[in-house]
Order: sequence, then C-alpha cells, then structure tokens
Amino acid sequence: MNQPASLLDYRRKSDHLLIGLMSGTSLDGIDAALVAIRTNASGEIEQAELREFTSLPYSDEVRDYVLNLCSVESARIDQLTTAHYGLSEWYACVVEQLIQKAAIHASDVDAICMHGQTVWHIAGRTPFPGPTGPTEVRASLQIGDLSLLAERTGTPVVGNFRARDLAADGEGAPLVPYADYILFRDPQKGRLLQNIGGIANVTILPAGADIEKVVAFDTGPGNMIIDQIVHLVTDGRMRYDEGGKWAATGQVCKEMLDRLLQDPYYQLQPPKSTGREVYGKAFAQELMAQAKQQGISDADLIATVTALTASTIAQAYIQHVLPHTKVEEVIVSGGGAHNQTLLRMLQEQLPAGMKVMTTQQFGMPDDAKEAVAFAILGHETLMGRPSNVPSVTGAKRAVPLGNICF
Repeated sequence: MNQPASLLDYRRKSDHLLIGLMSGTSLDGIDAALVAIRTNASGEIEQAELREFTSLPYSDEVRDYVLNLCSVESARIDQLTTAHYGLSEWYACVVEQLIQKAAIHASDVDAICMHGQTVWHIAGRTPFPGPTGPTEVRASLQIGDLSLLAERTGTPVVGNFRARDLAADGEGAPLVPYADYILFRDPQKGRLLQNIGGIANVTILPAGADIEKVVAFDTGPGNMIIDQIVHLVTDGRMRYDEGGKWAATGQVCKEMLDRLLQDPYYQLQPPKSTGREVYGKAFAQELMAQAKQQGISDADLIATVTALTASTIAQAYIQHVLPHTKVEEVIVSGGGAHNQTLLRMLQEQLPAGMKVMTTQQFGMPDDAKEAVAFAILGHETLMGRPSNVPSVTGAKRAVPLGNICF
C-alpha cells in the first residue's frame, strides 16, 4: 500500500504519486492528472512527470446548475450547499476513471489535490462587520467537499488552496505560477505561460530567474465571453466555438472592440485577478443587446469577442511585461489553446521574435497543465512547504496552501 499513514511517512519518501483535479471557470468539466513527483534529500521537487490524463465533461444540467450559483441574481443558498457536496461525486467519478485508465490501484495514490469549482472570487476588499467594528475581507469560494471525496475514494484529499493566500493578504490568485516555475523555467529563454481558460492568466518566467522574480496576473477574459455568446446565439445548442472556426468567418467590429478595451481593469498594474462575477452571463447579455442594436452579425460578434481576448493578452504583455523582461516564447494552455483563430490573432499582435506555442509541443496536453499544477501544490502542502508566490498574489509572505482531509 502506497498511501502514507501520516504526514511524516509522506515526507520521508522520495517518490510520490498524486492526482490533481481542476474544474475551471469555463464550467466545461473536470480535468484529472496523475502526476509522479520525485523529491531530493532536502524535500525539494526534483522532477514532476505527467503519467496519465483524462477529463470528465459536466452534463448540461450540472453546468447550468453551477452557472446559476455564479450570479447574485440566481444563486440560492440551498442549491449552493447541495452543489458543494454533489460536485464531489463528480470528482470521485473522474478519479476512478483516471485510475482505471492508468491501470493502477487506488492504494497506489498518495493523495488527491482538488482545486474545487470557483463560484465567486472577490479580489478586492469587501466591508464586513467585525468583532470590534467595521473590517474588510478578501474572499473566494471554491465548492466541492473534501470529506466526501476522501470517503468515496479512500484517499487523503488536499483542497481549499486559495484561502491561506487570502488570509496572508494576497488575492488568492493566480496560484498556478508556482507550478509553472517548477515545470517550465529555462536558464536561457524568457517565457510567458499563458493559460486561456474561462479567465486568461499569464505567468512571467524571466530567463534563469529565481521564484522571487516570478510575476503573474489575470489578463482578463479568456474563453468565458466567447463561450457565453456562442451559447446565447445558438439557444444553448453550442457551448463554444470549436477551433475558432466561427470567429474565422466574421469581421471584428473595431468600434465595439475599442470600447471594450476601455475597461479600467486592463490598465491596472499587477498583482490583479478577476473572474466570472465581472465577465459572466450579464456581461455577455449586454454585449448581445448592443450587437443587435448596432446590426452586428453573430459571426462578427464572435470574431470581436475573440479579438478582445487576444488583444487584452497582447496589451498586457506590451504594458506590463515587455518593458522589463525579454521574452522569446509564449506557451499557451487551457481550452483557448485549441482556438486557432485566437492564437493567430494573438501572434499577429505580438512583437517580432515572440513565438506562440502550446504545452502540447512540450509533451503535455493543452488541457492538463492546471490539473498537474494542483498536484504539485498539494504535494508541497503535504510536505509543509509554501507554494504561493507573494510577487504574484501580493501576499505579505509565502505560506503553505490548502487543507488536508485524511
């Protein structure tokens, strides 16, 4: 049996096998990665290798259920509570599928590292009545119960990663940059790790940089607005623009794009983060209304919001990255890595010498990186090591992330 009886047993080992689970703001489903991690005598990660990967798409019913929880107009406390436990049944299902696909035993897995499903993320401070007077809090909610998943799988579970960084006065996001540094740093090349999920976020890895020099932030919407518009114009028959083929048939409406680019978020200096509470369903419905009023076709609207994602990513580089960091490679992951129109638009807006690639070209499926990242973060939690990056989140110090449920 591989599972450790205690944290001390885990930390004494040099070879570990973990499952990372990621269900992102796109609400398309759950990605599961089986990751082998080897540590050196000092307990530091020496190697992290993806052994197997699978995905479990959400049903339309579950997707709509969770989507309603991401809106102040439709969220209900009874449904939120139910989903918190119900989603863990989905996590348990994808864990079983991954174990079967990898042809291993459940007892071979040391721990499951679960991000949970984000339903609300407050990057700034929100007033709340404190015990001695008014106070302000930062908050983020990822649902999916750790105890239920541990009970269903018989395996320890690490989760609730964002809370400790928030407690340390950080934004609780992005958290993946620590894993980006472990997996993709290069002594000679400056790299940008661009994840394009529901929200788009970038990790800056200067050539040969130490972890203290890593910077990351949310550039703005990723696939979220595109997916919402496609869903709305097809009355739910389609959930996304496969390969960017629909956007490729349209013309970008420059007037609308220029107006959208005036959003103050894009001018903010990092660290910064955003989410569905800003660029969700209400945002997409307003864009639809504007498009109809201006006579903009569906194809042109989809091309325009695709250009918005590409432009905000490119502008983020030009404004916040390139003035002080030399970059040779942009490595894209997430669902946006499959959108060829989006990648083309991004490449066209970047300076000469910057090459757009995907994680697939490095032997990692484009959808797998964030699931791998949470396996790495969970491992560091079990080792008692910090894995937030204060230069990324703005936290006052580096702290271990997450809760452990044996």
